[in-house]
Amino acid sequence: MNGLRAATAITLLTALTATGCGGGGQAGGAEAPKTLTYWASNQGPSIEADKEILAPELKKFEQQTGIKVELEVVPWSDLLNRILAATTSGQGPDVLNIGNTWSASLQATGALMPWDAAAFGKIGGRDRFVESALGSTGAAGSDPAAVPLYSMAYALYYHKKAFADAGIERPPATWDELVAAGKKLSTGGKWGLGAEGSNLSNNIHQVFVLAKQHGADFFDATGKADFTSDGAVAAVKQYVDLMATDKIIAPGNAEYDKNQSLQDFAKGDTAMILWQTAAATLESHGMSPDNFGVAPVPVASGTPGTGRNVNSMVAGINLAVFKNTDNLDGALKFVNFMTGDEEQKILNKTYGSIPPVKAAQQDEAFGTPALSVLRETLATSAAALPQVPAESQFETAVGTAVKELFADAASGRAITTELVRERLTKAQQQMP
Repeated sequence: MNGLRAATAITLLTALTATGCGGGGQAGGAEAPKTLTYWASNQGPSIEADKEILAPELKKFEQQTGIKVELEVVPWSDLLNRILAATTSGQGPDVLNIGNTWSASLQATGALMPWDAAAFGKIGGRDRFVESALGSTGAAGSDPAAVPLYSMAYALYYHKKAFADAGIERPPATWDELVAAGKKLSTGGKWGLGAEGSNLSNNIHQVFVLAKQHGADFFDATGKADFTSDGAVAAVKQYVDLMATDKIIAPGNAEYDKNQSLQDFAKGDTAMILWQTAAATLESHGMSPDNFGVAPVPVASGTPGTGRNVNSMVAGINLAVFKNTDNLDGALKFVNFMTGDEEQKILNKTYGSIPPVKAAQQDEAFGTPALSVLRETLATSAAALPQVPAESQFETAVGTAVKELFADAASGRAITTELVRERLTKAQQQMP
């Protein structure tokens, strides 16, 4: 999810029940079959940009079906709270975007329509979708709570000129190489690496991948929180140490939570960022594709792959339908349209993401050097965040622990293993 910058409301989530409802009611009475409400997440450089991108596509759907789509683009900072409120109030949309990491949490509310074989049949079948994307649509063994819309993965973006000026011949493949390069690049008021230390979701994405590389996870096989294992502690410490010990991240990044590190990178103030599907956004900030390179996120072995060589979470946006929509037929037609081969090409080209639909992925537009790295990552070395009901609480609890540790690092406090374990213990105690 791009996100994946949303604030998670634990108290709302725990209040949800299987009878929670949403969607459809806003369209109103007899007009409902000819009207749909759609909440889209902010994927472009601004809310207005998303409206401009989506408006002609929604008009196309209206021309094909006679169904008008009432669009609201919801900022990431509000999206999860809005969805959770809709599940309890019944005042929600018919169709909505969800960050794919939230799928199991929202599935547990019972408010989203399950995608069984019959529902998938309405949109061409489950086999149309890439398996890694389907892995982030809900709890294993259950019908998915949503279908994939946009697929994303993390990569290392680096300034070619900064690397050349520092005599660095190739992007780092291991963490030792990244730290060494970062130290060379942290000079003259510029920094080697950017981070979003106050962005809870981004913190989770980074430490989840590092935990995998340390042979750990944040939940055990039963779905119970396990935040204090040696591997999880080592992962969090390694990430925060990029600021605290290695000093390749500016202390001010501890307060970043709204893409400031991406903006710093675009301005040339930092030489590297670990980001999901950033090329289109960087270009919107005035960067030429010739100015930056894209490489896989480092792994200890230098060679990404399965097992401990995971280097990205499976990022992306899913499309969900509220179970009690009064326009189910229209909602299914809309999902069919948005996940159709041609529309997938249009939308994912515009947003710089990867289509989760196999046929659309074959378009040559998704074979650029930048997107090829992302496609390979999704196919061979990405892992889905835990598909457990408590995932959203996990993002808040552990994401906040990492945020606090970055604040400690920025103030000069030593980040010891004991301190990291203490913060993760506190986070685990907050879990249901």
